[in-house]
Amino acid sequence: MIRVLYVDDEPDIREIAELALSLDPEFEVRTAASGTQALSLAEEWRPAIILLDVMMPVMDGPAVLSQLRERGIDTPVLFVTARAQRAEMQSFSMLDARGVIAKPFDPVSLAVRVRGFL
Repeated sequence: MIRVLYVDDEPDIREIAELALSLDPEFEVRTAASGTQALSLAEEWRPAIILLDVMMPVMDGPAVLSQLRERGIDTPVLFVTARAQRAEMQSFSMLDARGVIAKPFDPVSLAVRVRGFL
């Protein structure tokens, strides 16, 4: 099984993402509602890849990625964001993210897109 962690503060988006990613029978999916929860899950569960919402309250996606790296967790990270302009995309790639998925994403192709980054 390929462990996929999806992190987003919006419950509806988390639910859609979980259903969409579960379309791949090899994905075992868990979700987190906050950066703090994501850090705990990343340490305990050790996902193969993390999809991380950029804009979250308290601890945003880039801060979570920074904390992951400080803790020695080098899990590949994909940022998920509605702010997918070229300038933002370049700055995200400089933050050690493997890639960016624009919101709103297509639920039917999300699992295939994630698999392409593995």
